[in-house]
Amino acid sequence: MNKLYAIIPIILAAGIGIGYGIFVTTDSTNAAQETPVVTLAIQPTAQASDIESQANEAEQYLEQKTGYDIQIYVPTSYAGVVEALRFGKADMAFMSAWPSYLAVQKAGATLEAAEVREVVIGDTLTAETYYYSYWVVPKDSPYNTLEDLRGKRAAFPNPLSTSGYVTPMKTLVETGLITVEEGKEVDPKSYFSDVVFAGGYGQSWEALRNGRVDVSIIAGDVSEKLYREVREGTKSVHEQGPIPSHGVVFSKEMDPEAKARVKAALLEMGHDDSTKQIMRKLVSAIFVGFEETTADEHLGNLKSALEMTGLKYTEKV
Repeated sequence: MNKLYAIIPIILAAGIGIGYGIFVTTDSTNAAQETPVVTLAIQPTAQASDIESQANEAEQYLEQKTGYDIQIYVPTSYAGVVEALRFGKADMAFMSAWPSYLAVQKAGATLEAAEVREVVIGDTLTAETYYYSYWVVPKDSPYNTLEDLRGKRAAFPNPLSTSGYVTPMKTLVETGLITVEEGKEVDPKSYFSDVVFAGGYGQSWEALRNGRVDVSIIAGDVSEKLYREVREGTKSVHEQGPIPSHGVVFSKEMDPEAKARVKAALLEMGHDDSTKQIMRKLVSAIFVGFEETTADEHLGNLKSALEMTGLKYTEKV
């Protein structure tokens, strides 16, 4: 049976680490059935035409591990997922760092697992639940520090990107280069003469390489090819992090037994190549596995960045 529903694209964080979300909700109307129904909603990175077979693989794995009837569909937005968690319509969610933080803050959800991703830290390819991002300028640039870049032109991948915008903005505030007015969001135009949101890390690199801007950002969770290409063609003037990977959050109302079963099944994913490939095709091309954690541990740096910058999550659909 095809259990895949409507798909609505969403503009989220850029690069290969583009944001996505999963939430699971138990259908109370099926309580009398022998097999409980669990609905799994996914915002995928794949094209719509590729989703059916990929979704079937994930369904089959989770059904085998949990004993539930898993049904997959695509939600319209992260805001909808957060509200579903808040009002008890969803049991769990798998989403990028910033929406995970919102789920914890606004819905009382608990973050209990983080995605281990294949990332590059410095020059080393590794697998971690965190990574770093870097302010970069052309190799022949006369600028060597962030202080040198006042009044220059800057490109960022996306205003919703934790690594490409939120954390770099924290750096500017933390170093005293930008002052944030109380009750307002940080304004990069108060420091740079021109600010471009290029739409992705690749586009930001193009803008820098073509001389349209003087500085840009690259992060360790993009494809290794793009990361090394950018690092080889630039010099870094500042590093920031650690930056949290995607997280798995659970509703405060979720049935403890259901939570334990699904969480255990997710924590096993990535232990073999077949389950790793399921997730790589479905949600993240650099997925390695999941690791238990807490919101305080995993999202602490993001929390301080949002508090320092005053940035608000404004979702576009």
